[in-house]
Amino acid sequence: MLQKLDKKERMLLLKFVCAFAWADLEVKASERRFVHRLVKQLALGKDEAQQVEEWLKVPPKPEEVDPNRIPRGHKDLFLDAARRIIAADGEIDAAEKEDLELLEQLLV
Repeated sequence: MLQKLDKKERMLLLKFVCAFAWADLEVKASERRFVHRLVKQLALGKDEAQQVEEWLKVPPKPEEVDPNRIPRGHKDLFLDAARRIIAADGEIDAAEKEDLELLEQLLV
């Protein structure tokens, strides 16, 4: 399924994943590992991978992660990635849960 994403969609997916990693105001090592594995699976180029690293240092701006930008055909993929990143550290805090529930509601 990841291979069906074009370059723009891959970067949008990673932007959302990084935003969810920041939901609890901290990106943990396990979340970084998850993002790095996803970058590898998506076979991103050097520049794109560098941009993802920046999102792990400073979260994407809220207006850049507008759920309306998620392609309809890929909403399940984006939701699955969001679920996986918030569970990556073994803890799902209230802010992460709230953000995920909001995304689910907006994508229905």
